[in-house]
Amino acid sequence: MRNLSGFARFLPIAAIYQGQVLNVSNIAREAGVARTTVAGYLEILEETLLCFRLPAYEAKMRVRERKLPKWYWCDPGLVRAIKRSSGALVPEEIGPLFEGLVAQLLRAYKDYRCIFDDMYYWAPAGSIETEVDFLLLRNGKFVAVEAKSGRKFSEKWCKGLRAIAKLEGLQRRVVVYPHGPVLRTEDGIDVIPFDYFANLLAENRL
Repeated sequence: MRNLSGFARFLPIAAIYQGQVLNVSNIAREAGVARTTVAGYLEILEETLLCFRLPAYEAKMRVRERKLPKWYWCDPGLVRAIKRSSGALVPEEIGPLFEGLVAQLLRAYKDYRCIFDDMYYWAPAGSIETEVDFLLLRNGKFVAVEAKSGRKFSEKWCKGLRAIAKLEGLQRRVVVYPHGPVLRTEDGIDVIPFDYFANLLAENRL
């Protein structure tokens, strides 16, 4: 019964971490459960394919600078159900849920169609505000993808993609958003709606 009680406290906290850096110690403290127990719970969620971890890209990074992975659930609806959220989405939910949808789509094409070799997120050392959601690796070349849930394109969306521009092997930078026109910034960042992005993946043209 104690284990079930701990798992019940753990689950909604783990759901809050959708699209966030996974800190096991923080989750354990918030849930009032031992760190080792939380680590076991997370492994169960991964082994049952309900969740997965996205590692940070760490080229030439020293061990002490190693970054924690990000955490994603397999379905946005599951996240809401575990948090017991119902009704219309609130603003703070939309971004992480949309990012999770993009993450799961990319993971599916990686695992089942093998259209790229590996998948990371990118965050430069010493920065806590600059990040790229997904960095896709194929044959030594990269595509950087940023997921944004807004309805109208903003130059602010490109901050991370501009910071990563000099990464060796980077071939393309993409912003994915729910709906809207296909755009291209002056410095070559493609801005595309989700359905168009999904078609690019299906045709292996990303």
